[in-house]
Amino acid sequence: MIDLQGFGPQIALGAWMTVQVAFGGLIVGLVFGLMGAAAKLSPYAVLRGMGQSYTTVVRGIPEILVVLIVYFGGEDIVNRIAESVGYNDYIEINVFVAGVCALGLSFGAYATEVFRGAIQSVPVGQIEAAVACGMHSHQIYWRITLPQAMRLAIPGLGNLFQVLLKDTSLVSLIALPELMRTSQAAIQNTKEPFTFYFIAALIYLGITTVVLVGQIYAERWANRGVKRASA
Repeated sequence: MIDLQGFGPQIALGAWMTVQVAFGGLIVGLVFGLMGAAAKLSPYAVLRGMGQSYTTVVRGIPEILVVLIVYFGGEDIVNRIAESVGYNDYIEINVFVAGVCALGLSFGAYATEVFRGAIQSVPVGQIEAAVACGMHSHQIYWRITLPQAMRLAIPGLGNLFQVLLKDTSLVSLIALPELMRTSQAAIQNTKEPFTFYFIAALIYLGITTVVLVGQIYAERWANRGVKRASA
């Protein structure tokens, strides 16, 4: 049996923090992804340009730099705003919020393309039928387009989420006590890097396995009506 030398609770808390950061980044990223897809599919050139700029810039920067820019850049902006209104004490932004926002920003840039492809895959005939029934554009989007796009996007979003889950290790650079940060602290005290890196690898593998199983069930649930209709 592997001896964790008393660091078991810290490792468990780090794993729980990793899960929280991952799901927080997922929620933020889905919002950015939907907004980015809507912008890129917009009939307005300005919105299309904004959507294209967002995906190009964020996907062109390593995630580690996104994390550092969001954390240190956000802290700098907050303090400049505080100084402009006469507040001179230094303000530190919450590392959890910064980590979630940074990972969500990166996730959203890739999710934008997943959503865009899914929305474009919705049969045009269904949109035309909704228009013929007298539905307004926002009703068509929420009742026809988005539900089907979400079904089509699940495989791609699931793959992106597994990548996001592993990218949570990057937030250890801003001192968030997630799994890698707590593992490194244990290694510094015990001088047993293989043991704790191996434990961290097993935990990541376990979490991604659970996510994969959840993705499979989500795909089955989303496609159950489609299968019956095509049978």
